[in-house]
Amino acid sequence: MNWDRIQGNWKQVSGKALVQWGKLTNDDLDIVAGHRDQLAGKIQHRYGVAKDDAERQITAWQDQATDAWFK
Repeated sequence: MNWDRIQGNWKQVSGKALVQWGKLTNDDLDIVAGHRDQLAGKIQHRYGVAKDDAERQITAWQDQATDAWFK
């Protein structure tokens, strides 16, 4: 799935992000607003992981995205 599509539909997919990363808050996701680099930073902060690991997690999550996420 293209990140631009995820970012453009962030309100719809932010719930999926909250399920994936339960330590993130709704406020975190509102601040991120679909910006991948900010999401990586929030994951790093909340989970205490390295930037590379956060990026890998986001890529894996992005790869799971389907058209059903946007309905």
